[in-house]
Amino acid sequence: MTDSLNNAPLAPYASKPDQSRGRLFDEPDSATRTCFQRDRDRIVHSAAFRRLEYKTQVFVNHEGDFFRTRLTHSLEVAQIARSCCRYLGLNEDLGEALALAHDLGHPPFGHAGEDALKETMEPFGGFDHNAQSLRVITLLEERYPTFDGLNLTWETLEGVVKHNGPLVSVSSPSPDPLPRGIQAYVDNHDLELHTFASAEAQIAAQSDDIAYNNHDIDDGLRAGLFSIEDLLDVPLAGPIFHSVHKSYPELDTSRMIHEAVRRMIGAMVDDLIGETERRLAEARPESATAVRHHSHPVAGFSQEMRENDAALKKFLFENMYRHYKLNRMTSKARRVVKDLFNLLVEEPECLPTEWRKNAGNAGSHGTAELVADYIAGMTDRHALDEHRRLFDVQARTS
Repeated sequence: MTDSLNNAPLAPYASKPDQSRGRLFDEPDSATRTCFQRDRDRIVHSAAFRRLEYKTQVFVNHEGDFFRTRLTHSLEVAQIARSCCRYLGLNEDLGEALALAHDLGHPPFGHAGEDALKETMEPFGGFDHNAQSLRVITLLEERYPTFDGLNLTWETLEGVVKHNGPLVSVSSPSPDPLPRGIQAYVDNHDLELHTFASAEAQIAAQSDDIAYNNHDIDDGLRAGLFSIEDLLDVPLAGPIFHSVHKSYPELDTSRMIHEAVRRMIGAMVDDLIGETERRLAEARPESATAVRHHSHPVAGFSQEMRENDAALKKFLFENMYRHYKLNRMTSKARRVVKDLFNLLVEEPECLPTEWRKNAGNAGSHGTAELVADYIAGMTDRHALDEHRRLFDVQARTS
């Protein structure tokens, strides 16, 4: 099949725009863009996407201009996902849309902010960034006159929620409770949580892993948290750094880092494409629906690359995410989020007007959800400024 709007050849198992399950609220089709292109464009034009520029990836945003933010990370994931989808004959517009949307629900301060919200929201249903992404694109974005959210296609919504795999098992007698926000949504709009997501969503999830690991190595080296020498015994990274040094023995450190990271990304992308081709050839799905109902993911790394990926994660956990400089930074970040949450739940009258109007009759549980939505939407800078305004008695209150 060929997509008539962009002449892109699509494999039988690709998500095809003319076979989309549509949007929750009916809208006329565009004469110039497919439904998945429109999804991508709506995500790019959303307020939540713009705020990613000032949300941290690992470092707090003001720590340095050259470190990744959620925005730069999302763009890098989108580039990898789109390239892989194109090679595999998948719908690259859907893959790109999912890559751009996957971090919309992340709160400020990266994992530290998410951990703090999980802890504070535990009595009120918990906090999950994937569920929060769904809330952003189905509820919290307020742009259109006739509906809340972005009214994205079913395929984009299911990809945001299920890109890591099924959330429930049809054979499980007592499934784990679904994250806050997801259950409420699927009660009215079935996203088939017992199946896998599309091949495009699976590729976007693996692309996130590729970008995250490699760019954290890049940022960690440039921040001085560890050295190239520390990486030389790490699978994948070590041999590639050795190879770059052998090819360019006089290369300066900055270019050596860039070249090695570039080669690592290339190696992981090649492995992802090769293993996905192997799985697709074995499964022989004839439609996107067959991909969803297959017994295991059709996209993924080979066993060797999964082991390399695990080794990289272990190295980064020990040498970067638990580095004392990051521990100090994340400790402050957690305190900021917890302070804001506890104060605003106790005193919702301190919320800005547009948020306070929804807190009046919400009850304690509803107020906590409202405050979590408010904090999750903050940038790092906004959270720090709000904390200063609320806790520094000499600071201006607005």
